[in-house]
Amino acid sequence: AGRTTLTGEGLQHADGHSPLLASTNPAVVTYDPAYGYEIGHIMRSGLERMYGPDSDDQNVMYYLTVYNEPIVQPAEPENLDTEGVIKGIYLLAPAKIDGPRTQILASGVSVPWALEAQRILADDWNVSADVWSVTSWNELRRDGLAAEEEAFLNPGQPARTPFVTQQLEGATGPIVAVSDYMKAIPDQIRQFVPNEFATLGADGFGFSDTRAAARRYFKNDTHSIVVRALEMLARRGEVDVDSPVKAIEKYKLLNVNAGTTGNAGGEA
Repeated sequence: AGRTTLTGEGLQHADGHSPLLASTNPAVVTYDPAYGYEIGHIMRSGLERMYGPDSDDQNVMYYLTVYNEPIVQPAEPENLDTEGVIKGIYLLAPAKIDGPRTQILASGVSVPWALEAQRILADDWNVSADVWSVTSWNELRRDGLAAEEEAFLNPGQPARTPFVTQQLEGATGPIVAVSDYMKAIPDQIRQFVPNEFATLGADGFGFSDTRAAARRYFKNDTHSIVVRALEMLARRGEVDVDSPVKAIEKYKLLNVNAGTTGNAGGEA
């Protein structure tokens, strides 16, 4: 899955849109997990939902996007927010330094890029970033729309807060949302998030080159996350106004051959 993880294997497989197509079918429950432990909890939850003895919701199907790119698989964190994994978002890596604050939301193969961006922001720019793993943009949107529908049909009653809004409560600073899919995928949650919000994705036609070059071309790689965060913080006056320009030059963001994000693995 993903628009850049199959680069070089035939552009007909450059999938940037399948979660968006899946969102049009109310029976399809779509996830874009990054790690094996996330997949384990999602699979168990799905089996219980569809086939468990207490199931009252058997008429659904699950669609999980996974990638043919080698990713270091960490052990399941202690005190994992399992509810967040199932419902669509959880805090994966809190910021490690104090500084101007930003939030990075990433899904699937983009999660390691977000973690590397967190490190670079801290080391090179003294910027503090929290990294969130978004296991399902689609399910977060459905929950948000359901909350809006409930409020619409029950005027005068306390409105339920969407899950993604609850999770990000207290998460300060601008949000950079990134995936290996079209920007329209992460954009699904924009209306439920009060923070300033920017999306990085892989829009446009396929790009037949290395994965690192493709990610640099689409501007959804590690250094693009860094530069986008700096741009938003600069507009707020929280980092030097010249920081984004310096970062574009430092990381050669306009040169597709300077990309370093990811590798092929397997037969790619």
